[in-house]
Amino acid sequence: MQRLIEYLRKNLMIDFQGDLSVAQVRELLAGDESREAKTLLAKIVAEKSVENMLLVLSDCLLEPVQTSLTDDVMRDNIRMYSES
Repeated sequence: MQRLIEYLRKNLMIDFQGDLSVAQVRELLAGDESREAKTLLAKIVAEKSVENMLLVLSDCLLEPVQTSLTDDVMRDNIRMYSES
């Protein structure tokens, strides 16, 4: 079981469900006058895509997610799956 848990943890991929467009980001940030929102929107508009943002965010989240997936958490979830 430990080898399976290690394999799953090491090969974890983070993906975001659904399609996110520049227009949707613009709508979600509407009314947010913060410097961060303005900078992000400017970058996304210049790139004409949100793909790079999602890739970078996924990469940044990977390590904290892997760390939080302790052996016990993984084992419990595998057990829940096998019993369902």
